[in-house]
Amino acid sequence: MKLRSAIVAGLIGFGGAIAARANWATVNGHRLYYERHGAGQPLVLLHGGGNSIAGSFRHQIADFSAAHEVIGIEQVGQGHSPDVPGPLTYGGMAEDTASLLRQLNVTHADIVGWSDGGIIGLVLAVRYPDLVRRLVVSGANVDPLSTDPASARDLEHPQPGASPLDEKLRVLWLDSPKPTELTFDLLHRIKIPVLVMSGDRDAITLDETIKIYRALPHAELWVLPNTGHATFNTRPDWVNPRVLEFLDQ
Repeated sequence: MKLRSAIVAGLIGFGGAIAARANWATVNGHRLYYERHGAGQPLVLLHGGGNSIAGSFRHQIADFSAAHEVIGIEQVGQGHSPDVPGPLTYGGMAEDTASLLRQLNVTHADIVGWSDGGIIGLVLAVRYPDLVRRLVVSGANVDPLSTDPASARDLEHPQPGASPLDEKLRVLWLDSPKPTELTFDLLHRIKIPVLVMSGDRDAITLDETIKIYRALPHAELWVLPNTGHATFNTRPDWVNPRVLEFLDQ
């Protein structure tokens, strides 16, 4: 299975480590779990594929909620949110996110997305420019083939004993985002400031990260040295102040 799949599997055990205002909403006909922490300018956290709020952002919530209302959302079939029939799609998860934020009367929010959450954040910024004030993405990709060759080969065939969610993620990562969801041309439409992050040893190629940065009209690029895909969990001492500085500009 793809490298980021192994990473998020190891991080999921962090779930439940942080006290939160846990909530449920019905969105587009199914239930989604979300949390709210703190108060202030809304800051939406979008977790990695197959992961959870705490699994992806365990080391950020306290720092970010000191001056922001942090809203963490768990996508369908992931974290606490129950699964539904049908495939996972980035477009569907983006629509769920936008619908939930409308229910919460949240507009002009800051978005921080890791891995799949970063892709969802980019789709949101394309489709709903008035919803997103500033955007931070780490380990995101536009080209489905922009992973290391060994990981890409692992996605070509179902894995023995894989769970239904693992199989949905395998299919998602194999050929998504679709051209109808996200392309480099669509990135040109994003006029807000975007911080594009990557580890120098990320599962997503550095070339892909640079292409995303160059396609965005108002982007900053930050490549973390000696760092893999899990930037938020492995480098919180670097990431937290830099992200907050960017959001508070």
